[in-house]
Amino acid sequence: MTDLFDLHTHSIASGHAYNTLYEMARSASEKGLSLYGCSEHAPAMPGTCHLYYFSNLKVVPRTLYGTPILLGAELNITDFDGSTDLAPAMIRTLDYAIASIHIQCIPKGTAADYTRAYLGVIQNPDIHIIGHPDDSRLPADYDTLAAAAKEHHTLLEVNNTSLSPVSVRIGARENYEKLLERCMHYGTHIILGSDAHVEADVGNHAFAHALLKEMNFPEELVVNTSLSKAAAFIPKLKKRLSQTPDGKERIL
Repeated sequence: MTDLFDLHTHSIASGHAYNTLYEMARSASEKGLSLYGCSEHAPAMPGTCHLYYFSNLKVVPRTLYGTPILLGAELNITDFDGSTDLAPAMIRTLDYAIASIHIQCIPKGTAADYTRAYLGVIQNPDIHIIGHPDDSRLPADYDTLAAAAKEHHTLLEVNNTSLSPVSVRIGARENYEKLLERCMHYGTHIILGSDAHVEADVGNHAFAHALLKEMNFPEELVVNTSLSKAAAFIPKLKKRLSQTPDGKERIL
């Protein structure tokens, strides 16, 4: 399967990653990715960057080492209504937004509570991706998630780090099997994300690829295979996407 980009990555600015933004972008370039996205943890995550970091992203070049760059954030879902830890006006300045539940950033709840939290962000048009909805410590109703994501044109992530044998998340493979089956049922699009915290993992979706192959998951529902497919879900990518005279996609 063609895999063109990675939008879920973290640099040292997130506090528990190990390479700079430039080192991560250079790794993406060396690996031949068509697009690299950096999505630092938003301020509710312990040890991450200050709000000012996100307000100053305008100074960063949007091409590094010849590779187009998108600069977003991984927002923390902080309550069961789907609130997140950046103000709506700030979110709209980002190139894209991932929203995830992290156990450090939300009260302990039930599957119904976490499902309601996901639904709150899925219905927010400024949030484009639901990050790693896969941890059995944070259970959710996957039928409801897949149906809502389809209805509201939101991408559900298959997170490669969650599927790693060293992941701290519990039950990811079994949970993705349930979620992906429901995505096939509803025709819900997914996005693969490395969740890289070190440059060696930029673009690494190997565990995710293996699972999709095993489940015969249809490529047409995986947006990593096409920039235009991804741009249909991420408006600021759509604005940058163009075509050469021979019909090939390129990012301005």
